[in-house]
Amino acid sequence: MNTLAASRRCHAAAPLDLAAQVGPGWARLPAAVRRRFGAHAAPVTYTGRMDLRCSPLGRVIAWLAWPLRGPLVPHSATGVPATVDVHPDGQGGVLWRRRLGRDTVCSTKLAHPDGHGVLERTTGGLAMALDVFEDDGALVFQSRHYAWCLGPVTLRLPDWLSPGRCRVEHRDLGAGRFRFTLTMAHPRWGVTFEQTGEFVDPVEE
Repeated sequence: MNTLAASRRCHAAAPLDLAAQVGPGWARLPAAVRRRFGAHAAPVTYTGRMDLRCSPLGRVIAWLAWPLRGPLVPHSATGVPATVDVHPDGQGGVLWRRRLGRDTVCSTKLAHPDGHGVLERTTGGLAMALDVFEDDGALVFQSRHYAWCLGPVTLRLPDWLSPGRCRVEHRDLGAGRFRFTLTMAHPRWGVTFEQTGEFVDPVEE
């Protein structure tokens, strides 16, 4: 595997358009989901509570990633107050700032430079290449691989160095509420992270 892709940039070549990425499945998503993940005309803040779980290996990975502003939380807890701020980054991407209790994690979703899927990256340069699709009425982001962005250069990380395949699901619950679920599962070490919680959409209150 070629781990150094000097010709690829960590910045999107075009604005993020999830409707185009999902394709025909976009029409099967609830209207509320299409609104939340369509073009963000104005900032929005979602509030809710999260249940967090990480394995011993997951905790080590989170600690190692923290100096690079890794988005992983190195502890397990239930009913953690959570706030998620979402707004355009001014460069075609969408910034997500998540406050989970005393922890704050930030990442930006961009159109992948190769034109396929999404690139989600942290301020420290850690990144995931993601496929995005509809699955049984939910919007799903699923990792293809992990990378580290060094200026204009993308250093692809080997699979053994990753926390496992990441799957993020956004499922509408109706009445202005939705469920967020994140799972990371390593092919050898099993589930390293699980996060799930219910949130309120202020636009629909």
